[in-house]
Amino acid sequence: MAPKKIGAGKGDSSILAKISNYDIVSQGRRAACDAVYVSKKLLKSTGKAAWIAGTTFLILAVPLILELEQDHRLGEIDFEQASLLGTPPVGAML
Repeated sequence: MAPKKIGAGKGDSSILAKISNYDIVSQGRRAACDAVYVSKKLLKSTGKAAWIAGTTFLILAVPLILELEQDHRLGEIDFEQASLLGTPPVGAML
């Protein structure tokens, strides 16, 4: 014989029904649903904003960074060639 569960009686469902009919419970449920709705909208818009920011960074900033790095490398090569050929660096002529 299975043991009888505590709280599984007939009176519990009527208590739950009474509690769920309270105005404060329905307001709390409505507030929770509204919070979930706002959270979903916020996550969706945040994801869109992150995608836009990431794409903009890839289109605008990455080529700029690559160009600056290439310019820096060319400057180093010019300085190295100038030092090998014996010409004074540009800053030393002052």
